[in-house]
Amino acid sequence: MKVIKRDGSTVSYDRSKIAIAISKANKEVDACDKVSNEKIEEIIDSIEEKGRNRILVEDIQDIIEQKLMENEKFQLAKKYIIYRYQHELMRKANTTDESILSLIQNSNKDVMEENSNKNAVVASTQRDLIAGEVSKDLTKRLLLPEKISKAHDEGAIHFHDADYFLQSIFNCCLINISDMLDNGTVMNGKLIESPKSFQVACTVMTQVIAAVASSQYGGQSVDIRHLGKYLRKSYNKFYKALHSKYNNTVDDDTLKSMAMDRLRDELKSGVQTIQYQINTLMTTNGQSPFVTIFLYLDKDDEYLEENAMIIEEILRQRYEGIKNEKGVYVTPAFPKLIYVLDEHNCLKGGKYDYITKLAIKCSAKRLYPDYISAKKMRENYEGNVFSCMGCRSFLSPWKDENGEYKFEGRFNQGVVSINLPQIALLSKGDEDKFWSLLDERLDICFEALMYRHNSLLGVVSDVSPVHWQYGAIARLDKGEKIDKLLFGGYSSISLGYIGIYETTKLMRGVSHTTPEGEEFALKVMNKLRATTDRWKEETNIGFALYGTPAESLCYRFARIDKERFGTIEDVTDKGYYTNSYHVDVREKIDAFDKFTFESQFQTISSGGAISYVEIPNMRHNLEALEDMVKFIYDNIQYAEFNTKSDYCHICGFDGEITINDDLEWECPVCGNKDHSKMNVTRRTCGYLGENFWNVGKTKEINSRTLHI
Repeated sequence: MKVIKRDGSTVSYDRSKIAIAISKANKEVDACDKVSNEKIEEIIDSIEEKGRNRILVEDIQDIIEQKLMENEKFQLAKKYIIYRYQHELMRKANTTDESILSLIQNSNKDVMEENSNKNAVVASTQRDLIAGEVSKDLTKRLLLPEKISKAHDEGAIHFHDADYFLQSIFNCCLINISDMLDNGTVMNGKLIESPKSFQVACTVMTQVIAAVASSQYGGQSVDIRHLGKYLRKSYNKFYKALHSKYNNTVDDDTLKSMAMDRLRDELKSGVQTIQYQINTLMTTNGQSPFVTIFLYLDKDDEYLEENAMIIEEILRQRYEGIKNEKGVYVTPAFPKLIYVLDEHNCLKGGKYDYITKLAIKCSAKRLYPDYISAKKMRENYEGNVFSCMGCRSFLSPWKDENGEYKFEGRFNQGVVSINLPQIALLSKGDEDKFWSLLDERLDICFEALMYRHNSLLGVVSDVSPVHWQYGAIARLDKGEKIDKLLFGGYSSISLGYIGIYETTKLMRGVSHTTPEGEEFALKVMNKLRATTDRWKEETNIGFALYGTPAESLCYRFARIDKERFGTIEDVTDKGYYTNSYHVDVREKIDAFDKFTFESQFQTISSGGAISYVEIPNMRHNLEALEDMVKFIYDNIQYAEFNTKSDYCHICGFDGEITINDDLEWECPVCGNKDHSKMNVTRRTCGYLGENFWNVGKTKEINSRTLHI
C-alpha cells in the first residue's frame, strides 16, 4: 500500500508510524482513557483491511479517529486530534525543504522532466522551479479547498500549472502582434516605434515573444501575416534608394531586379533572426519561449505575395535546421509551425502548391509544420481561420464593438482536466452510476476552474505591462483592472479530458471505433460539451472543452489508477491512458480512417483538438504524405505527422544512421556505435522494425543478415 502525503508525494505504508502516533496520544490521558496495544493493532488492521493500493494520509487519520470514538475513548480521540493539528501547523510552517533541495541536487525527476523547453540544471531555470515548488505547496495548503486538493492527489482531476497559480498570470494567448508592430509598444520602459523595415520588424517580434513568455506560463502564437507589409516596406526602401542612386541611368526592370536581390538577402536575415533569437533567448523564468508561428496564405490579404515569400523562407530554414554545439544541424524545438491548407495550396493545382510541397518535405525531416484545414475550420468557427494558442487550445468566435471578429489579443485563463477512466473504473459497468459520478466530478472541475478565474479577478494591468498596457493583449490604463477581459467569452477557460478510449472499453467492453463504442463515446463527449456550454451561459465566462495534449498527464492518471485498481487489460496495463478522444496507438486502423473517425470529435471539442498519425520512414514517403495532406484539407481541421527517427545522443545527428562493414549501426558524424546512445528505426536495407537491440539475435533481410 502506498500513502499519499499532503504535498502529493507517495511513500510506502508503514504501520509502525500509526502505532507510534496513537501511543504518543495514549501517554497524555488517564489510564481509564488509554487504549490497549491490542486495540491499537485492531485499528491498524482495519486500515489494512481496506485493501487499498493507494490511500491518503488524511483518510488514515480519519479512520483512527472514528475507531477511537467507536471504542468510547473520547479523551484519547481529542488528544489525537490535537496531536494531528499540531503536526498540521508544523507542516504549514515549512513543507518544501525536501522538494527544493532535490531540485538543487538534480534528483527531482518529476519536476526536471516536466517541460521540454526548461533545462533544469541551469541556475536561472532552477530559480523558477524553486518558486514553482513554493507555489504548489501554498496552492495545496492554503489557496485551494481540501476537496479540490484531494481530488487532484487521487487523480480524479488534474489542477494544471499549480506551480504558477500563486501569481496573477494566465495560461496562453494569441499575441496581437499587428497592433504592437503597427502602433509601437513599450518594453522595459522604453518606447519601440513601428519598424521601417522587415529586418527590424523581425527583431521587434522576437523581443515581444521573449517579453510575453516571461509573464505567462503557457504558450503563445504569432500570425506571420503581419510581417508582409514590412517586407514590402523594405522593398520600397531599396527600390527608392537605387532609383535615386542611378538617377534614371538604369532601366526600371533592372532596378526592380536589383531591389529584389537585396530584399531576398534581408528576407533570409530576418527569418534567421526569428529562428535563432527564439532558440537562444532565455526568458526571465529560465526557458526558451514556447511559441507557435502561424503560416497562413490568406487570399484576401493585401500582402499575400510577400507573405508567400516569408513562409517559403521559414520552411527552407526549418528544413535545414540549426547547428548544435557540435556543429551538426538538428531540429529546433521552437518555434512550432502551423501551416494552413486552403484552395490555392491544397495540392489541387493551386498557385501556392509549391510551398505546400516544401512544407511536406519539412514535416518529413523536421516533424513540423502541423496542418490546419481552412475549409474545415471555417465550418467549425463561423467562417474564420485563426491559430490555436501555443498549448493547442482554440478560442471561440468573438466580435468587438464594431461587430468584427477578433482572435488576436485574446487568451486562456487556465485548465483543469478530468480523469474519465477512473469514473468508469468506479462505476464497474453500471451506466447510471457512471453518469451520476461524472456529474459529481464535473462539479469539482467547475469549482476548481472558478478558483482559476477568481484568482485573476481584480488583477491590475501593471502586473504585466507588455500584456495589458502595451498591446500583446490590450491597451489598458495603468492601474486598470483586467476584469472586463475575463467575461463575455473574450478569454477562454478550459475543461480538459483524458481517456475516451479506455472509458468506452470499460463501460461497453469495446473500442470507441466500433459502432457500439462510438455511440457511447459521442454521448460522453456531448455531455462534456453540453456541460461547458451550460457553465458559459450561467456565468458569462468562456468555458471551453479542450482535448488536452498532455502526454505526462496520460501517464500520471494511469499510474494512480493502476496502484488503486490493479492491472486491468487494455486499460491500466499499458502504463498510459489515451489522450483525449484519440484512437489507441495499438489499434490497427488506416491513417485515413483514423483522421475521418477523429474529425467528429474535433468538432465537439472546439476548445482544443489535434489528431496525428505515425508514418514510418517519412523522408522516403513524400507521395504518401502528399496524399495525407490532401485528405486533411477535405476531412479534418487540425492534424500532424509523427515518425520514429534516427538520432545520435552523443553528437545530436538526426540524419540516417548507417550500417558499417561489421553490420553495426554507426553515426556518420561522430562514429558512435553504442546502441544505447542512439535511436535507430530506419534500416538502409528498407527494414522498418521495432527500435530495440538484442545482440546475437539475427534476421535474414534481403539476403543480408543484420543484428536487430
